[in-house]
Amino acid sequence: MKSWIYFICFIPAVCFSQVYNLTPLTSGTTTSLRGMSIVSDQVVWVSGSNGSIGKTTDGGLNWQWLKPVGYEKMDFRDIEAFDNNRAIVINAGSPAYVLLTTDGGKSWKQTYKNLDSAIFLDGMDFWDAKRGIIFGDPILNRMQLLTTQDGGLSWKNISANLRWNLLTGEAGFAASGTTIRVVGKRKVYVVSGGSTSNLYYSSNYGVTWDFYKCPILQGESSTGPFSMAFNDEKIGVVVGGNYLKDNENTNNILLTSNGGKTWSRPLKPVSGYRSGVIYVTDKVMMATGSSGTDVSADAGVSWYNISKLNFNVIQKSKTGKLILVAGNKGQIYKITAN
Repeated sequence: MKSWIYFICFIPAVCFSQVYNLTPLTSGTTTSLRGMSIVSDQVVWVSGSNGSIGKTTDGGLNWQWLKPVGYEKMDFRDIEAFDNNRAIVINAGSPAYVLLTTDGGKSWKQTYKNLDSAIFLDGMDFWDAKRGIIFGDPILNRMQLLTTQDGGLSWKNISANLRWNLLTGEAGFAASGTTIRVVGKRKVYVVSGGSTSNLYYSSNYGVTWDFYKCPILQGESSTGPFSMAFNDEKIGVVVGGNYLKDNENTNNILLTSNGGKTWSRPLKPVSGYRSGVIYVTDKVMMATGSSGTDVSADAGVSWYNISKLNFNVIQKSKTGKLILVAGNKGQIYKITAN
């Protein structure tokens, strides 16, 4: 089965059309997929509920499904892969675990464990193969922050480095593992939501922090930014909304050109709640969520819906052109442009 979508955009004196093809690669399982890491156009790892982790080495034609022994009930909300053999996965909820595999998923080593009833890890990202960072919901009003300098073999709690207490009801969203993004060699952004929304940032691997207000839809536990992406250290986007009202698109996408100091709304926003967003090129962007997928061809100024299918996460290959979306019931689709 293939879904063909025609994307037509009109601008003064110019008319162009683009066909997007959404091709299903998997479906029919009970797993809800939210974590995704596309190493190359061939190697992809995904993670989700019921302790499930998926891997392909041929661009999605065939998938191997793994369940780390002893962690079969975990909800793996984010995964970071480095090649066919090495990947790191984190789960949402308590107890919290970080697992590392170096043999392609045959075995997994627990490199972090937290039994606190309030622990909830939201996402992670890596600057390189050695340096990475994880963030989670606040405990005693302190955002949880972990860093590694040895590729995930060990983790250091640096939560005290963020000197501000989060407000009551302010937390992160683990919708796709993308409310944390590293940029460049040292910078990292973390965005919060719920009762209030802030963009926290560090320019030195999380040693010191500052923050800006993020004026996206907020004020309720179901509202805020659910994903963000940066094209460089200054140009970025946040998407979200209210996941309980996923067809509404009131103030659910914002653009920044100065690293989050100020934000602007697009002329034509995405068509509903979105939990994943990526830059395909400097100009082409994509966003997905439970009510559909949208594309922009003008750096986020105008968005057009290309599918109403329900997805949680979207990612692009770190080294190639492969773009995948994934969602409930183990669904993974490939997006191609003709």
